[in-house]
Amino acid sequence: MSSNKGKESSLAYGGQALIEGVMMRDRKHMVLVVRKPNNEILTNIEDLSLAADKFRFLGVPFIRGIVALFESFILGMKGILFSANAALSEEDEEESITLGYKELILVGLGALGIVSIFFVAPFLLAEYLNLTGIVFNIAEALIRLLMFVLYLVLISSWGEFRRVLQYHGAEHKAINAHEAGVSLEIEKVKEFPRYHPRCGTSFLFIVLIISIIVFSLLPSTDFTIRLASRLLLIPVIAGISYELLKLSGKYQNSIVMRILTAPGLAFQLLTTKEPSDDMLEVSVKAVQEITKLSNV
Repeated sequence: MSSNKGKESSLAYGGQALIEGVMMRDRKHMVLVVRKPNNEILTNIEDLSLAADKFRFLGVPFIRGIVALFESFILGMKGILFSANAALSEEDEEESITLGYKELILVGLGALGIVSIFFVAPFLLAEYLNLTGIVFNIAEALIRLLMFVLYLVLISSWGEFRRVLQYHGAEHKAINAHEAGVSLEIEKVKEFPRYHPRCGTSFLFIVLIISIIVFSLLPSTDFTIRLASRLLLIPVIAGISYELLKLSGKYQNSIVMRILTAPGLAFQLLTTKEPSDDMLEVSVKAVQEITKLSNV
């Protein structure tokens, strides 16, 4: 497999660290690979039917980003629940993926609440300080950046979460090795970096920058409208950020993209940790399974 072919094909892949495992997916399949307590590697493959494949208008630029983020959230939750069942179960039989509407709604509301706080809190604090004009925009941007950095620091320092961050690093190393076109042997894969330009951490940083630009361009209006805009424009900011993330992956070797993605890659030093060989074994299997399915 050539390097170019590996890069081109992997652009359609999405990955995520799970509890003792890794998820990889393309447009038609989701592969979940988890190491069970008895050291067995459990693999689950699910066929996908994405909204953009059913309704063409949902696949147009900008709109597709909003839809993809919602679908990624749903699939990510299914992956986490599956891995939790598998990693904590002492039974040998394969666990099924179950996700009820009640659990999904509760988790969705919780995630929405966190995102809302991230967008609204900096605005309210800058407003409380009675700032105006360009000073207000700068202060709001700096507060949001500080919240983002603090969030990453807390996540990376949480001891119970360390193994997930190691699997995050394993996921990146495996996909980097695949994109380079090398054979996916553990000793070779471990030489690759644990960061990747299309990572969710990079996406969050892009969201941060785009939100700063968008909110700075908004005209000064009354408090209620300005506050509402912080929530109503979240899908707009997410859609723009998604398109930029895709471009960063497609043109990752260009000087401009290297500069733009550098901060996101730096933040991945916090959101990834060096994995062990057994973690790399799981991530390699996930990449191998998804590439086999994509080539069928």
